[in-house]
Order: sequence, then structure tokens, then C-alpha cells
Amino acid sequence: MPDSQRGLIAVICSSVIWGVLGLYYKLLSHVPALEILSYRTLWSVVFFGAVLAVQGRLPALRRAMTSREGGLILFGALMMGVNWFVYILSIQMGHALESSLGYYIFPMVAVLIGLLVFHERLSWLQWIAVALAATGVLTLTIGLGVAPWFSLAIAVSFGLYGLAKKKITADATVSVTAEVMFLAPLALVWLILPHTEVPGAEHFGSDWRTTLLLIGTGPLTAIPLMLFTYASRRIPMSTLGVVQYINPTIQFLIATLAFGEPFTHAHALAFPMIWLAVLIYIVALRRQASAARKLAASLGTSGTTV
Repeated sequence: MPDSQRGLIAVICSSVIWGVLGLYYKLLSHVPALEILSYRTLWSVVFFGAVLAVQGRLPALRRAMTSREGGLILFGALMMGVNWFVYILSIQMGHALESSLGYYIFPMVAVLIGLLVFHERLSWLQWIAVALAATGVLTLTIGLGVAPWFSLAIAVSFGLYGLAKKKITADATVSVTAEVMFLAPLALVWLILPHTEVPGAEHFGSDWRTTLLLIGTGPLTAIPLMLFTYASRRIPMSTLGVVQYINPTIQFLIATLAFGEPFTHAHALAFPMIWLAVLIYIVALRRQASAARKLAASLGTSGTTV
């Protein structure tokens, strides 16, 4: 099987796993979101640490955490923690539909961050996509009488996380391990406090089902990320960007069909705008990739004729 096909299968698998995570966290609805986040962090440290140990790359982890990029990694860790927490909380509070919207509009938020921070130029298609996404969010805000805060928090935190990752040179697995290592002390502090402040509030070890589910948050964090990293080295970024929309689409279907969350008239107006924005964004992405290929080909041709 060609590498490109393996990469495509890997990114599809990672997107499906991310998409169905809501079902998994719904099984932990009796556990506070911060407790789930803390165990997700700690078991991710264990899983990622084991992977790096087997690969003999623990020295790379130490270098990443003590390098000049340590501040960026810490910022990325905080944004990742916010993103994880808001997502878990959205599932527990019956706002899975909003979380799916957050991942739909994230690329448009990323484009805006690129404009504001890196002064990147937007194509006219990207401007249309951003305007449509903003109109969709505004429509939902007016229709529901409140802003979709879960969507905005997920999109902005993920966008800022991507901003940090853009500047980090360390390998993806190494940098994510460093990020969860930075979050681990906060997780430990939060888990220790309930033992003294709220006796009996802890859930780990209370029954085998809950304990196994909490342990499973580690591998379920690590495996899709490693699949995504594997895919990113084997397929074009344009393909990667398109396939990733499997994740929020599955989230949307689970929210409406499995969780039975209400799909109001405001949602019926807003979501088609968001989907159209996504479609336009994908077209813009593919046009950019095509232009880059043509430029590379022309440069290659001119180089051979000189």
C-alpha cells in the first residue's frame, strides 16, 4: 500500500476517534470536568512518556522543556488545557452541538489569527468564508439570545494553540508530551485538594468501570494525535484539512441523534452558513495548494533551462 493511502487511512481514523470522544466523555458525566481533565493530563503523561522511552527520545523531551521554546510550549499547554476542559464541560452540560460548531469555525479563527499576528494576506475566498462564519455565529447569538460561548472558547483556544505550535520546532509527540508535563503539576494539585476539602469527591478507584474509563483518557488522547502526525508527513496539507472535518461532523450527528440536543430554528439558519463557509474555505485551501504546486513546477522547469 502506498504511503499516501496509509496517511489517508491514518487521518481518517484520527478524525473518527476525535469525533466519537463525546460518547466516551458522556460515560463519565458523573465525574466533574476538572477531575476528568486532570486524569486525562496525567494518563497522557504516562502514555506519551512510555512512547518516548521506547523510542529512546526522552532526552529530546528534556531539551524541549528547558529550551528557549519552553515559554511557547507552556502557553500551548495552557491553551490545550482550556480547549480540553471546555470540550468536556460542553458534553456534560448538553452543549455538544456548540462544540461541533467550534471545530467547524476554528479554521476561520486561525485565518484571522494569521491576519492579526503574522499579517498574512487573505484571499477573497477566505474573506467570504470568515464573513459567512461570523454571520452564522451572530445569527445563532440573536436566535438563542446568548452567544455560543462554548463554540467561541473552543475555536479561539484551539486557534491560539495552533499559533504556539507554529513557532515550536520540536517534534509533535515531543512537544505534546512537554505540554502535558507542564499541566501535570496543576492536575496533581487539583486531585489532591478534594481529599482534604471535599472528602469522598474523588472517583478514581471508586469502581472499576470509572477507573478504567479515566485511565483510557490517556491513550484516547495520544493515539489519534500520533495517527495525525503520521498522516501529516504522507499526505498534502490540503487533503489533511478537508478530512479533518469528519471530526465536527461526527460530533454534530452524535449531538443531535445520540444526545438528542435541540436543533432550533436559529441552528437551522446558522449551521448552513457555517457549512457554506467551510466549503468555501476548502475551495480556497485547494486553490492555494494548486497554485503552490504550479509555482514549484515552474521554478523547477526554469531551473533546468538555465
